[in-house]
Amino acid sequence: MANDNDILTRQLARLTDQISTVIVGKRPQIEDCIACLLAGGHLLIQDVPGVGKTTLAHALSVSLGLRFSRVQFTADMMPSDLVGVSVYERSKEQFVFHPGPVFAQVLLGRRDQPRRAEGAERTARSDGRAPGHRRKRDARVPAPFFVIATQNPTDQLGTYPLPESQLDRFLMCITLGFPIAPANAHCSPAATAAP
Repeated sequence: MANDNDILTRQLARLTDQISTVIVGKRPQIEDCIACLLAGGHLLIQDVPGVGKTTLAHALSVSLGLRFSRVQFTADMMPSDLVGVSVYERSKEQFVFHPGPVFAQVLLGRRDQPRRAEGAERTARSDGRAPGHRRKRDARVPAPFFVIATQNPTDQLGTYPLPESQLDRFLMCITLGFPIAPANAHCSPAATAAP
């Protein structure tokens, strides 16, 4: 009879293999992402556009059966855009809370221009950061709650480095990089075309 560690190791290997079918050639980064989730931290992925940052976040949530939500920070973002709003419904004669994207289990926040939305993000995080935290109308942030923030390199126009006070909110910071040659060949149209 296998012990619990062996069972867990096999399950994690299967999960990594499943995500590796979507994000080809990035097994160490996938393992880091899973480790960060299991540790209860949040992940920052800093890399150029088009290397699979969003795809990794979505593949992880689908593989684990978790609710996924994506937020694009904009200059006009308000805290209610993340947390949600209470709307008066005349038929019920009461306010009904409509939760925002922060109530997903895997929240992908695109932080290409982080200074544009710092206030809204900070307010939303303090309003609903911890799993089980009470919100309006008894809505709760689900467990697990895993934030994956993405940021383009700071040498790109309009992208600013995160201050250390924001960097320390992430357990890990990784880069995906471009696919290595064998993985790139696997992703090419010739490799994926039907015979």
